[in-house]
This record gives sequence, structure tokens and C-alpha cells, in this order.
Amino acid sequence: MTKTKENSNIIAVITMIFLFGMISFVTNLAAPIGNIWKMQPGIEGSNTLGMMGNMMNFLAYAIMGIPAGNLLKKKGYKFTALAALLVGLVGVFVQFLSGVVGVGAFIGKIPANFFVYLLGAFICGFAVCMLNTVVNPMLKILGGKRSNQYIQIGGSFNSLMGTLTPMLVGSMIGELVKGKSQISDVNTLLFMAMGVFALAFVILLFVPIQDPEQTKSQKVESPMKYRHFVLGIIAIFLYVGVEVGIPGTLNFYLSDSQNGAGLDPASAAAIAGFVAGTYWFLMLVGRLVSSAISGKVSSRTQLSCVSGVALVLIILAIFLGKAAMVSMPVFTGSGFGMVQVPIAALLLVLCGLCTSVMWGTIFDLAVEGLGAATEKASGIFMAMVVGGGIVPLVQNFVADKAGYMPSYWVLAAAVAFILYFAVAGSKIKKA
Repeated sequence: MTKTKENSNIIAVITMIFLFGMISFVTNLAAPIGNIWKMQPGIEGSNTLGMMGNMMNFLAYAIMGIPAGNLLKKKGYKFTALAALLVGLVGVFVQFLSGVVGVGAFIGKIPANFFVYLLGAFICGFAVCMLNTVVNPMLKILGGKRSNQYIQIGGSFNSLMGTLTPMLVGSMIGELVKGKSQISDVNTLLFMAMGVFALAFVILLFVPIQDPEQTKSQKVESPMKYRHFVLGIIAIFLYVGVEVGIPGTLNFYLSDSQNGAGLDPASAAAIAGFVAGTYWFLMLVGRLVSSAISGKVSSRTQLSCVSGVALVLIILAIFLGKAAMVSMPVFTGSGFGMVQVPIAALLLVLCGLCTSVMWGTIFDLAVEGLGAATEKASGIFMAMVVGGGIVPLVQNFVADKAGYMPSYWVLAAAVAFILYFAVAGSKIKKA
């Protein structure tokens, strides 16, 4: 009996680790797919509209963050996870339908199928928010003494999928051509995503999962009474925007052969996907380094250092831009090779080492001293993930008006606030 339970737990743990990856996969589809929509009549190069899929994905967090937590409390971990998988399957299917429904039709001057895609991205956002709410605590329950190890493995798989997704999308898109590049170019990836969601649902359906005993709820004070927490949720809102905005806009910049980096149109999308994927790979490296030193170096010190370095890198990228070209190893479809890219691309990619530790350190500093209010604080944090949609949207609005590199001043200002929070704003005070 015990052996059967252990086997069931192992299967459930593996499923949860794969879901960690699906969270990153679904989230990181939006920005590179935005390159396809930028090629469509009526959208034609608009970075703001190209980033709308990402915006819809993250907007769901603001709406679903607290309800997802309530669903978890009322219906349990297994029900919430199964519901999230079904919602994710529907969301990816709707994105697939955007290549079939409304093609060639327009609503106003915008392609009708673009709105179908945005609906799919919004539904996927609900699924990802629900999965984020349930995956970490499920691994804690299933893993027992090994829970932290499983969570770290899950986080690593999440970063791996973040690395691979823009690379895969870029290689499938090939050359970006107005009117010819279509959402159906990435159907293979969408089918794979639907398959994983369906398989995970079937596996989880037959795996017994015991919910933890619920303790009687007690009245606790609002975490919003603490000044350092209020500043912390602003910092996390901005951080998620920075994390997404750096590689997302970089992908647009490198893919845009006319107004961007000026790369060869035949390989620009593939190069952009690989370079953006390298950013996520460096986030994985940064997390591994942070996990090794976190016992010796405080969260405040780590956050102060990485935010200061990130600010310098972003400002250098803005001023240097295409002033110099550097070689980076990329896969262009015909194999690996060294490709010349603007030095700004390398500087922005290196920011991945810095952003990798920001979520954990900001959370740690923001909830310090909250005691019983920490659970409420976590729910508010989840809702503030919406910054990953709003900040890049603002950045790409600026990109449309002033250019790609000047748009990074939006992120520089955000990182400057995070630096302020690390140095001074994280000191425990009541508001």
C-alpha cells in the first residue's frame, strides 16, 4: 500500500514539474508570436499591438489572482489543478482557432482573427495564474522532506522552457513577410501544448492527492498597513514588467530588419528567438548561483547588487545601441554559428543574470515581519503579476513613438525603483 502511494506521488511530482514548464511555455509564447501579428494588414509593425497578447496573458492575473486562491481553499489542490489544465487546453485551442476563424475579415481596421487570438491568450492567462497558485504548494505536500528539492527542479524546468520557447517559435516562423507569416506557422507548438495539457489532466485525474488539514481562520491585520510591503508590491509589479519587457522588446528589435537591428530578414526572427532565449537561460544560471549563496548573502544585499548592475546594463544598452556589433552563438535553422548582433542585445541579455533573483528577494523583503498576514500578502503578490502585461505594453507604446532603445528608459526607471526598495524602502515600517 505504501509502495503504491509512493509511486503515485512520484507520478504526481513529475506531472507538477512538467506543469512548471508549461507555465513558462504558455507565458513565453506571447512575445515571439507578436512578431507574426506585426506582419498582418491593419497591425503592420505596431509594437503596441504586437505586445497585446502578452498583455492579455498577464491581465488575467489581476482578475484571477484572488479567486484562484479562494478556489484552492474551497475545492482543494487537485480540483484546482485539474480546472487549470482544462482552462489551459481551451486557451491554447482558441489560439489555434485564430488561424482558422475570422481569417481575412476585419473589425474596424484590425484583423478579426487577432481578437480571437487575444481571447485565447486571456484564457491561457487564467490557466497560468491558477497553476501558479497550486503548483508550488502541491510540490510541498507531495514532496515531504524533499519538497524544496522538487520545487528547485520545477523552477529549473520552468527556466529551461523559457529558454526554448522563443527559440522554437523563431525557428518555426522563419522569414517574417508581410501578409504571409501567419499564426498557423506555429501550429506544431500549439498542438504540443494541447497534448501536454490533456495528458497531464488524465494523469492527475487518477493520482490521489491528500489536501492538508485546514486550520481555523483567524482575523489578521492587512499587510497594506506596512509601508515596506506597499513598496514591495510596487517593486514586484515593476519587476515582472522588467523581466518580460527586456527579452520581449529585444525580440521585436532584432526581428525588425527595417526599424530595428537591421539584421538579414531571412534569419532575423530565428536569431531574435535564440538571443531572447539566451536571456532566459541566464536567468536559470542566476537562480542556480543564488540558491548556492543565499545562505551566506542576505536578500537585501543580493537585490541591491543585481538591481544596480541591471540599471547600468540597461543604460549602457540605450546609449550604445548599434554603435558596435558583437558576436553571439545562435541557431539559425541551418546550424549553430556566430552571428553579429548590436552590443545592446548582449548587454540586455546579461540582465537575465540580474532579474533571476529579483522575485525571491523582493518577496522575502516585502513580507518580512508580517507574521500571520503573510498569506494575504501572497495573494496580493500574485495579483501584481499583471505588471508583466502593463509595463511591456507601455514600453512598446514608447517604442512605436520614439524607437526601440529609447523605450528601455521605461525599464530603467522601473529598475531604479527596485534599487531604491532594496536600499531603503524595504526597511520595516508601518504605513
